[in-house]
Amino acid sequence: MTSTPALIRDGRRTLREGPDALADRQRERLAAMVDFARTHSPYYRELYRTLPERVEDPALLPVTRKQDLMARFDDWVTDPEVTIDRVRAFVADPRRAGERFLSRYLVTTTSGTTGHRGLFLLDDRAAAVVRALSLRAVGRTLTPAVTARLLARRMRSAHIVATGGHLAAYTVIVRSRTAGRLPAGGRRVLSVHSPLPELVDQLNRCRPVFLSGYATVIALLAGEQLAGRLRITPAVVSLLAEGVSDRDHHRIRSAFGAHLVNTYGCNESLALSYGCPSGWLHVHSDWLILEPVDPDHRPTPPGRESFTVLLTSLGRWAQPILRYDLGDSVLLRPDACPCGDPLPAIRVRGRAAELLSFPRRDGGTVQIVPMAFETLLESIPGIELFQIVQTAPARVRVRILSAAGADRERLWAAVRKELVALLSAHGAGQVSVEHGHEPPEQTPGGKYRVVIPWP
Repeated sequence: MTSTPALIRDGRRTLREGPDALADRQRERLAAMVDFARTHSPYYRELYRTLPERVEDPALLPVTRKQDLMARFDDWVTDPEVTIDRVRAFVADPRRAGERFLSRYLVTTTSGTTGHRGLFLLDDRAAAVVRALSLRAVGRTLTPAVTARLLARRMRSAHIVATGGHLAAYTVIVRSRTAGRLPAGGRRVLSVHSPLPELVDQLNRCRPVFLSGYATVIALLAGEQLAGRLRITPAVVSLLAEGVSDRDHHRIRSAFGAHLVNTYGCNESLALSYGCPSGWLHVHSDWLILEPVDPDHRPTPPGRESFTVLLTSLGRWAQPILRYDLGDSVLLRPDACPCGDPLPAIRVRGRAAELLSFPRRDGGTVQIVPMAFETLLESIPGIELFQIVQTAPARVRVRILSAAGADRERLWAAVRKELVALLSAHGAGQVSVEHGHEPPEQTPGGKYRVVIPWP
């Protein structure tokens, strides 16, 4: 297995050598990954049976989708000891988050952005690549002065993520602690499910120098900071997973006066890109291929927003991710980024989550992030697909596709009870929770929006 330090040295050398070296690494690794997938995965062996012996151009590969890969899970994985039944049994216990499945894999689940839950395995080689790319991002986004501030306050940090399950951010934090890569003291993990006043109180108590969380949550906290209820002075604020509007970006920076780090990632690629001072996200193109495409999967020219983007990971061996439809709209910068970084620069256009606003019991409004609803429903067994639609300021409609054999009446009773409790905990007034008997609906592009706010 290649070590993290060796991968870091190789990455530095590749960046120094410039775009041609990046392209060479990409071609070599693509050819190796296609060969590996075809040899060890029955699914890819079947899918690639008519392809040339050596593939260096991703456009030759068929497009793959999460729902298709999950339907063929046992054939997709490259380890015959891994089966979907064994993985599902493992993730059914939230207490095992961060443990090594079969003593060799980190398991994460998706947040259900597309309505289909995904199960993903990270082997040791892939984890080494993720660590190397994450350290590269840190080195290229934090200045010596900011790093000194972090060290002076002993890296006291707070991470606001979905807790209590196997979602990526929480699982990686737990695993890193267990492995001794993160200090247990001085690091707080706060739940995205917590009502806003509770988050404010906990942050005021722990006074983090490093604050990270989903962009929508951090935007809410920025409002609390500007109102004077939140009183913290972080040196770094890191925005995870979601896109963020220019308005919210400015608001967050103004509220905290901190060095702002923007990232774009997913379960399929835990280290995908990192932000630069010019407002772009730089993709680790020596280990990843992003193809902006139109609805027919034809290339979208640089400088134009894509319909979706195809992801190829060159460092995931347990579950090869090859020309995978990620469902996000991106814009690829057509020229060199002013910051001087040689890695390709993108902006994400179709991933900014929207807050849901409800009338409060005591007047005014309360805002709740979509992730709180998504992770809540994912914790309830028997749901195959779901969609929450806010049809009025104080009304939500829940569409559920139940799993085979599930008791629909009991399932709906559990869903309604949990949603009412969530709304009440956040201080929302009398919100009607309706059972939508129609199935979840797709967008024209074929994607499911899990949470649809009131316009």
